[in-house]
Amino acid sequence: MAKTPAEPEQLRREIEQTRAELGETVEALAAKADVKARAHEAVDEVKERVHEAADEVRGRVHAAVDTVAYQVGKQREKVAALDPRIRAGLVALVAGLLALLFIRRMRRR
Repeated sequence: MAKTPAEPEQLRREIEQTRAELGETVEALAAKADVKARAHEAVDEVKERVHEAADEVRGRVHAAVDTVAYQVGKQREKVAALDPRIRAGLVALVAGLLALLFIRRMRRR
């Protein structure tokens, strides 16, 4: 049990301190009891995380596209430097592979 204060001024200070603590406790309980507000906060947090993840993925995709474009450009230069007969053969090979893939896909449907 708490010691009883001897002086009225000390008693007043303790009463004010207890009131302040009680007010804080009531505010905390009211915030926990406000389910609708807590649900909105949770939704807002999830939205923020989704936006951050989307921004990160968008950045990664842009970096990957830049890398692929650079590599395609380098390969294009290599192909352009090849003998025209070899280039014609490569074109025919790629066209044949694309036709094969297209035919296989059409048969699956």
